[in-house]
Amino acid sequence: MTALKLRLLAVAICATVAAAHGAMAKDARGPVTNLPLPRFVSMKASEANIRRGPSLTHRIDWVFKRRGMPLEVTAEYGHWRRVRDHDNAGGWVHYTLISGVRMALVQQDLLTVHSRPDKAAPVTAAFELGVVARLGECTIDWCEISAGGYSGWTPKTTIWGVYPEEIRE
Repeated sequence: MTALKLRLLAVAICATVAAAHGAMAKDARGPVTNLPLPRFVSMKASEANIRRGPSLTHRIDWVFKRRGMPLEVTAEYGHWRRVRDHDNAGGWVHYTLISGVRMALVQQDLLTVHSRPDKAAPVTAAFELGVVARLGECTIDWCEISAGGYSGWTPKTTIWGVYPEEIRE
């Protein structure tokens, strides 16, 4: 084979591997739980040590101190989950410290929520930046959130803890 043919073959193999990886990433499942990866969870505990690796012997890099804070699970290893927060800070946390309950973090100051998923609908409440709210139903563009006895609909772009294409009933 000529050098040109070898290069073309190498490029074709790389393209095939990249396409396969992209397809697998969309449908990735955790090897331990068989749940989708990545996925959103929330902090069950009021404090959690976030470690550099998946064991108690690894150094603690962060301490997350907010019960209900939404986190994104990006990997699994035994009883450990690799998570990240809205600032992209993260590491490994023991699975007993997280919950499948879906929460959202308000990303806009004085976020107004509406009675229906419509900007023209009456405003039911306003949430401050950083409020952790329970995530309810989501359409393609809107999600229902609730916190402190108040609830309403907000555009997905104003909260962290839900994927842009995610629909929740």
